[in-house]
Amino acid sequence: MEELDVEPAETLIPGMGQLDRPIGFAWGPGDLLLYDTQYHDSDPPIKAGSRDGGFEPCCFMYIVRHDEDLYSPVLRKLYNESHGIFVGLQKIDEESSKSRKTQFIGVSKNYRSVLQACIHEMHQLTVSTRDVAESNKYSFQVSILSAMELTWNLCEILFIEAASAGPLLILLLDWVRLHVCEVDSLAQEVLESQTPTQHDRFWDAITGCVLQGRMDEARQLLSKETSSNVNSRSMCRVLDDLLKKMPMLSSSTAQTLTEFELKWQHWREECTHHLMCGTFSSSQDMESICKILLGDEETLLERRELMTTWYHYLVSHLLFTHPTVKPTELHSYAQSSLNIFLSGESTAEPLDNILLAAFELDIHQVIKEFSIVSSNWWFVAHLTDLLDHCQLFQSHSLYFGSNMREFLLLEYASGLFSHHSLWQLGVSYFDYCPEQGRAYLELHIERIPLTTEKKALKVLQICEKRQMTEQVRSICKTLAMKALRNGRLGSALSWSIRAKDAAFATLISDRFLNDYCERGKFSDLDLLDNLGPTMLLSDRLTFLGKYREFHRMYNEQQFTEAAGLLLSLLTANIAPSFFRLTLLLDALPLLEQNEVIFSSKQTYALMKCLEDRMTVKQELTQEPTSQELNMENTKVEMLRLALARNLARAIVKEAMLKA
Repeated sequence: MEELDVEPAETLIPGMGQLDRPIGFAWGPGDLLLYDTQYHDSDPPIKAGSRDGGFEPCCFMYIVRHDEDLYSPVLRKLYNESHGIFVGLQKIDEESSKSRKTQFIGVSKNYRSVLQACIHEMHQLTVSTRDVAESNKYSFQVSILSAMELTWNLCEILFIEAASAGPLLILLLDWVRLHVCEVDSLAQEVLESQTPTQHDRFWDAITGCVLQGRMDEARQLLSKETSSNVNSRSMCRVLDDLLKKMPMLSSSTAQTLTEFELKWQHWREECTHHLMCGTFSSSQDMESICKILLGDEETLLERRELMTTWYHYLVSHLLFTHPTVKPTELHSYAQSSLNIFLSGESTAEPLDNILLAAFELDIHQVIKEFSIVSSNWWFVAHLTDLLDHCQLFQSHSLYFGSNMREFLLLEYASGLFSHHSLWQLGVSYFDYCPEQGRAYLELHIERIPLTTEKKALKVLQICEKRQMTEQVRSICKTLAMKALRNGRLGSALSWSIRAKDAAFATLISDRFLNDYCERGKFSDLDLLDNLGPTMLLSDRLTFLGKYREFHRMYNEQQFTEAAGLLLSLLTANIAPSFFRLTLLLDALPLLEQNEVIFSSKQTYALMKCLEDRMTVKQELTQEPTSQELNMENTKVEMLRLALARNLARAIVKEAMLKA
């Protein structure tokens, strides 16, 4: 089944606000910012944010969220709990010894149990909240969640369990009993009254139980009438016997459909006999129940207030007219029940259309209808994923590449990424979208606001686990820049190394060296002392690491090794030009030692480095101030004097060693 590529209809927005002006907008990751403008219809369109064309800033701004449900604490529990179920479903082994169908039914029930828990919690909030607006919002959410659970349960029966004739009606009865609870409260109210048989709705309670196939509970209520009213005792016993004898299919028995139909036909003949003989003629309520047992349509419609919904009427009607209905026959009965129940007094609701599509066994239409009316993608994404595992979507692909399952999961996960914490759940959904999941994850993960370092580390862990090299580099560069702006050089260098960004590592290394020139000491010594092989990322970082190693050698009085390292740093030409004089001045303490550290050859090399430094300085276009010039000349003279003295001492020492 291929979807047609149809262009969406163009919708004109004339304006909003008190002046009915055109609106400006800006897209966000999960919402839309709308604002009033001062344009007139005759004004030419210009880019948002421009002040041309008579635009004036306005105080009215509106944030329109596509998925408001993400910010509900109760629904966040739904998203978190269902995430674990979803991941578990993806890991079900195709060759598992346990029946896959049984596993899928268990997964479906788990999803529904999470939905039911959220409905219960949301209902409690509805009752306990005093604010009318908030209470109405919670009540609306209860109705939406209830519709989800109702539809999911029906899809579970029709598509996952794929019940055949016989067991199908048993499951539909359980479905109705679970979702139409008025009978339970009515029966409880009657039983808790002082004299149940005198209660105004005593017979309504019995009839309600009969309509849901709860014959044992109906007989329990009927026994109250038997014991309290002598005149109707014989009729009650006959009716009780009919209720007791009514054949009911059970999945636990090995009864064939033919055997059941024979028993059911015999039981119907007995009900017809009692009705025709006038057994219940003196009790209108009992006669009405007997007619219901025979599936009399007129009587069923008279009791429609006890069923409240057309699908309850459908199941009750099938229970007493066609208990062995086949799945393929459901749609005609469902459409007829809806038409009869509404009787032209009202139009079908969106939920009615969804349930009709399910009874028609058109799962694609169910997904489509629910996508239109739902405020988020949770329901359609998870149901489609489960049904896809049941191999019900194998032939359905979309015109833009991915199949329906993947498309809905991508949309749902994209919505999760607009939330400050639920984005972590979205990662798993992208992981299980084989065609476009990786591309979506790469695009969304770069847009996560890295508000804290803890959050950044989470994002990095996700990227590194999936070998998303470019995203790792981009995130690390962003964090490095942020740390550099905040003056945290150590953190900035650490992130740049993690990003493997040689240019940025060079920039930060220069900042470290500038900081050393100003303060006379290094910050973040732990980082510099443990650079290891990472210092090879750039020449400047290598210089920084080796220069710190020179200081460590000097402090440990390893003067000969320190002198050799210092000379190699000078002659390798990897030091920045602004730092070469500082590097030469570091030789002064070694030149002034009692013991000769630098040989004559090394001293000549130092002299050459000094003269090279002075030549470069003369070529600089920016002239230093007189104070800076005097200070530098003093340092250079001191260095030349020290070099001359050391050269003399080195020559004498070397001559003595030769002698």
